[in-house]
Amino acid sequence: MRHLPTAPPWILGISASHNGAVCLLKGDEIVVAVQEERLSRFKRHRIHGSDPAQSISYCLDYARIRPQDLSLVVLCVQGRAADPRHDLRLNPLLKEISARTPAIVIPHHLGHAVSAFATSGFIDSAVLVVDGAGSPFTDLAADEQGVVKDQVEDGWETISLYAASGTSIVPLEKHLVERGGWFRQNGGGMPRFGSLGGMFSAVAAQIFEHPMEAGKVMGLAPYGTPQISSSAFFDITEGRFNFLDDVPKMFGGEGERWPANADEYRNLAASVQSALEDAILYLAGHLRELCPSENLCYAGGVALNSVANERLIREAGFQNVYIPPAAEDSGAAIGAAYYGLWQLTGHNSRRELTRDACGRPYHPERVASAAAKFPGVRTVRTSDAVAEAVERLCEGQIIGWFDGRSELGPRALGQRSILCDPRRADAKEVLNRRVKKREAFRPFAPVVPRAEVNNWFELRGAPPESPFMLRVCEFKADKAERVPAVVHVDGTGRLQTVTPEANNRFYELVKSFQEATGVPVVLNTSFNVMGEPIVETPEDAINCLLNSGLDCCVFEDCVVLKNNHDGDG
Repeated sequence: MRHLPTAPPWILGISASHNGAVCLLKGDEIVVAVQEERLSRFKRHRIHGSDPAQSISYCLDYARIRPQDLSLVVLCVQGRAADPRHDLRLNPLLKEISARTPAIVIPHHLGHAVSAFATSGFIDSAVLVVDGAGSPFTDLAADEQGVVKDQVEDGWETISLYAASGTSIVPLEKHLVERGGWFRQNGGGMPRFGSLGGMFSAVAAQIFEHPMEAGKVMGLAPYGTPQISSSAFFDITEGRFNFLDDVPKMFGGEGERWPANADEYRNLAASVQSALEDAILYLAGHLRELCPSENLCYAGGVALNSVANERLIREAGFQNVYIPPAAEDSGAAIGAAYYGLWQLTGHNSRRELTRDACGRPYHPERVASAAAKFPGVRTVRTSDAVAEAVERLCEGQIIGWFDGRSELGPRALGQRSILCDPRRADAKEVLNRRVKKREAFRPFAPVVPRAEVNNWFELRGAPPESPFMLRVCEFKADKAERVPAVVHVDGTGRLQTVTPEANNRFYELVKSFQEATGVPVVLNTSFNVMGEPIVETPEDAINCLLNSGLDCCVFEDCVVLKNNHDGDG
């Protein structure tokens, strides 16, 4: 298929998964990308190749192109590619091009691997992919099938190790779970598991009743003590993971969920977190033996575990570690698109992703139109949104910050964020109860100028960069007491660093807050309430304002307030 097009090709990448997403490339530029859940407002919205997904229309409409303008469509499938629901020819949005526009289907872990390497800027890299389960053995290419660690019946990929260079992603080793059994219900007791992602999901299901609440487990873990050893979760024999039923047997029967059994569940969370860290460090060390690159790319749903990531960065021995902001399944849409680009051109331009801002922008006219739809709000004009936001933060207000293009990944990085003064001792409790409507133990992230990180955190030689909020770092003791709202129970914070080059107005906001208060830290959390996707449109933001304890929402040229709010400046 390789040729050099006369004009940059338009390539549509689709991630058909439980975090369904679409990415549109023009040449090597990500023109736009979005998760389906941000548009449907249905959390973790799964899409299939045949679905007329809103995210496809969103991307084509923003670029002002027609399906006929596409050079290639690439579908990355989590599941069986032969499922008729993944037949792109049945997609009504793409049906008219099915006969003349080529389409490629790629397996899940390959999509993750390409998404990380293509956006890393690295010349070469070791690549690690870890999640619940990806594609079945039958959907893998021959080179991937050839490096399977141990054949099992109807095996599905759970761990993949690669070496990457140029446009080549060479599989080195792949681990499979039998019959796709990454997560198996166990009556009313703790589910059994067959992968690292499944292990964390099983604990999430036991504690919080839902397997997709891995983030809650990570947040709860520092409150407990690891009293169950890693060897009770899995053993590693001749380099192969064997997942055990020891821990599920400890939690048999129906069992009560959080907040019942609080002490036991805190320790269970701490134990599974420790086990995961042991596993990831083992895999990273093994990968270094197979691929002696100084660089590591890491993706898959497990790569959202920021605590394990920090240990990986500090202890795995790689000089540079890159984890893409959309490390989970939405990022596979980016991987699919870049895979297609490489097939067309045979060239990797090594365009580094420095900011997760892939959505479409919404101009002031759209904001005004949105506000007019809600009788419960009024609008106050401003010529300086940054100054307006900082003044309100200093007054103790909790604000929605809506700026520019939305994030593709699950972390709000200053485009769709809720912000608060981190010096407020009660801010964590107020935010969790009144605004986010979630458990009291859930932490909030500090956003800090990169130049200030060494002054506030104990890096001990680790790099200061954390642009995508995928690291957890220890606060310096004398600084932690100044920002209690963003210090977790173990003295850490899930750090986001900002620079003027990558973050423009959000960086200006943090710096202006520093000038006003002497503290270069702002509390940042995602612009949503528990169970809801992060807001995408101005309408979503205003609706969240009206249905939460937010004081206001700051847009580019205005502040939207509830009619019963008297803080109109």
